[in-house]
Amino acid sequence: MKSKKHLPLAFYSAILLSIAGCKPYSAVAQNTSVSVSASSEEQMYRPNFHFTPKKGWMNDPNGMFYADGYYHLFYQYYPEKSVWGPMHWGHAISKDLIKWEEQPIALNPDKDKYIFSGSAVVDTHNTSGLGTGKTAPIVAIYTLHDMTKEKEGKIDVEQQDIAYSNDNGFTWQKFEEGNPVVKNPGIRDFRDPKVTWDETHKQWIMVLAAQDRAQFYTSENLKKWEYLSEFGKNIGAHGGVWECPDFFQIKVEGTNETKWVLIQNLNPGGANGGSGTQYFIGDFDGKTFTLDVNFAKRVEAEKAVWLDYGKDNYAGVTWNNIPSADGRRLFIGWMSNWDYAQQVPTNAWRSSTTIAREIQLIKKGENYSLVSNPVKEINKYVSKTIKGKSVKGKGKISIPEAGKIDLTQAIVSFNLKNLKKDTYNFTLANAVGESLTFGINNSDHYLFVDRSKSGKNDFSEKFASTITKAALEGNQKEGVFKIILDKTSIEIFYNNGEKVITEIFFSNQPFTSLSVSSNEGIELSNLVINQLNIN
Repeated sequence: MKSKKHLPLAFYSAILLSIAGCKPYSAVAQNTSVSVSASSEEQMYRPNFHFTPKKGWMNDPNGMFYADGYYHLFYQYYPEKSVWGPMHWGHAISKDLIKWEEQPIALNPDKDKYIFSGSAVVDTHNTSGLGTGKTAPIVAIYTLHDMTKEKEGKIDVEQQDIAYSNDNGFTWQKFEEGNPVVKNPGIRDFRDPKVTWDETHKQWIMVLAAQDRAQFYTSENLKKWEYLSEFGKNIGAHGGVWECPDFFQIKVEGTNETKWVLIQNLNPGGANGGSGTQYFIGDFDGKTFTLDVNFAKRVEAEKAVWLDYGKDNYAGVTWNNIPSADGRRLFIGWMSNWDYAQQVPTNAWRSSTTIAREIQLIKKGENYSLVSNPVKEINKYVSKTIKGKSVKGKGKISIPEAGKIDLTQAIVSFNLKNLKKDTYNFTLANAVGESLTFGINNSDHYLFVDRSKSGKNDFSEKFASTITKAALEGNQKEGVFKIILDKTSIEIFYNNGEKVITEIFFSNQPFTSLSVSSNEGIELSNLVINQLNIN
């Protein structure tokens, strides 16, 4: 994907009018307040365990699959600058979804032919005929974006191409003789194909974003695709262009019942402004996706159902080819927001991924929901655990155990009990008076994150101008929190992942203390603080 389609329409129009003779991102590329040295930047802001490229610009995760012991992560990448530019597919691998090793660039753009977002599948039975017979071919399908056509003001600037690998994804060859495999049907925003094997109907399924809806295609060989149907017009959030869909079948936890899930990113129009990720649950008959009746009522009531309510989880999709013995549905997102992604205070690199997460489908009564939680593999990097005593009292209470842990790489878990109609503020703070506050407003029924005092935020008026909120259903009697902390990010998983908030921040010194405050009284139990050590 590219930045321009994510920006406000007025900005988009201005770029189109002035695009001749300049790069499409030039108007925002240098809009930053960074003044720290490279070494200071590295020490202050390079995440301890969230993946970042060594240099350059990164956005959407792409082409994720598992093969031969490795989880492969590809991503939108511009190695030359820390702002959006000619898109490549960067590449990283991991044996455990936590510790990543950056690899050589997988796919390079040709002149004015940028490699936008897409997916990759392990073609186990060589349906494509692209395999050599030694290993199953990996087939990547991606959007080819023609900048020449864009500069000429044409509509058909995006098509779907494929490339393939016969060494488990380490080197790639474009399918020049057969591309495009899906021609542009006359839609300006026509991109981000996600392909998966539909075991129920024995077919390859592709879902891709077509401006304000998702379109579905089928294929027998990954090279010739037939249009099936579409979904989404006037359903869910439509504050911006739909992008980066995902579509998969998943079991309801604890049962043999299955449903189909459509994850659908969009920008702008997210839950708290800018980029966001919504989802839909329903059924698929091999041709058409239909919303579950009760889920449709929920979408109508809530306007959209969000996978993450934070401002910094976008373009996330799931891995293909996870072994059936594992059976998990694994997800990762881009931890930023197009409202300010190109202006955050780093120069050598920009952006990181979220922590990898397991997505599960649960059912309460007749209602289905997705929950997401950090992958279990993170627990093997716990180097020290401190279990705190129960905390009871009123006003502001320090949690001294937090001072014994490096909060730039930690997991903090706790339960809140006997909640009143009150606001429960948890505050991370440092020695220079900066703070990040999160918690639960049980009077107005929402979770929140306030990063307005968390450090650098003058690089964008949209970064910290509002408090992030995630609505809750009525009064909460108790709440279970798991917090993942890195140098520049907080990921909050509430009630076993029923609500999630992901946010980044840029403090001038590390947060070293944690406190909680409430007017009506606090009952905090099961406090566990885990030190992470990921080298």
